[in-house]
Amino acid sequence: MKATIITNEYPPNVYGGAGVHVKFLTRELAKRIQVDIRCFGEQRVEDGAVTVRGYRAWERMWEGTERRFNSTLGTFSIDLSMVRDPIDSDVIHTHTWYASLAGYMGRLLYDVPLICTTHSLEPLRPWKEEQLGRSYHLSTWVEKVALESADRIVAVSRGAREDVLKCFDVRPERVRVIHNGIDLDLYQKTAATATREAFEIDGEYILFVGRTSRQKGMVHLIDAMRHVDPGVRLVCCTSAPDTKEIEEEIAARVASEPRCLWINSLLREEQYVELYSNACVFACPSVYEPFGIINLESMACETPVVASAVGGILETVVDGETGILVPPADPQALAGGINTLLRNREMARTYGKNGRRRVEQHFSWTSIAGQVLDLYAEVIEEHSAKAEGGR
Repeated sequence: MKATIITNEYPPNVYGGAGVHVKFLTRELAKRIQVDIRCFGEQRVEDGAVTVRGYRAWERMWEGTERRFNSTLGTFSIDLSMVRDPIDSDVIHTHTWYASLAGYMGRLLYDVPLICTTHSLEPLRPWKEEQLGRSYHLSTWVEKVALESADRIVAVSRGAREDVLKCFDVRPERVRVIHNGIDLDLYQKTAATATREAFEIDGEYILFVGRTSRQKGMVHLIDAMRHVDPGVRLVCCTSAPDTKEIEEEIAARVASEPRCLWINSLLREEQYVELYSNACVFACPSVYEPFGIINLESMACETPVVASAVGGILETVVDGETGILVPPADPQALAGGINTLLRNREMARTYGKNGRRRVEQHFSWTSIAGQVLDLYAEVIEEHSAKAEGGR
């Protein structure tokens, strides 16, 4: 079996949960099948079962001064280049709307079944118009075309599956839930100190990790610090701002909160592991979160979570067992959950241990990859049967 994986993010260009997902899923798949990875960037790798090819936007995108729509049109130019190169795989598997056009066209051009994994949905992220302008309507259009044409859609949570069924005209049996996973060897508790020393993080702290986006709710967490018990800091690790304006808005909030340290750059994985492992609490204040892989990372490092009760978080964080769930966009409720764990350290330790146990039992990449391979086999067999029936 051979699969073509089409994605925006792939190492070293990983800045969000979708990129983390693709990185670890493809690594696991390559142990069992041939994997052809087509991504945004300059990558060129041939390593046994894995071939990686990176693609850049057409130079035409950068001519002249009219660049309002470059983000989406440049994405489309990359997708067109991806499918210009022949696809000889048994299945095409795309991740996020960035890969949707390539997946849709690849299905038609090469007569290969298409699976689309939805890590988020454009109709449920209206703030993206602030980032993309009018071209947001193109990103929503191409996502709709691809998903409604796909042989199968993978939703990363049951909540995400319901969102797909509400937003798109697809039959329920075509939408399969396969959760994100976690590298249990990489993400485990450590007593390392180098990262904290480098950023002068001494004493106790609450941790936030996420993109600089309205979706992640960082402003609500900063506002919550007014109600959090004294003696503990907030460390926010962010990257990849949606817009310059959002980054400036966050900067103003950080400046108003003396207990907040903002690390506004992408760190190495081992640095995140250290910060997760030594935090008192991990906070995930997202207002929209189809899954929330960051919560798995925290739980794997035995750190309790306080998170918004939205989307896929409801399927990863168990309220009263691995963390505390609170209403979204509610700084006081968020602070209340954090204070509960700060004031009950034995509870926090128990939640942390429970979190590690939960990810070991339910979220290993070996298990996730097995489910994906079963889905590949299913759509390939179905496609072959249709081809035979049409003769």
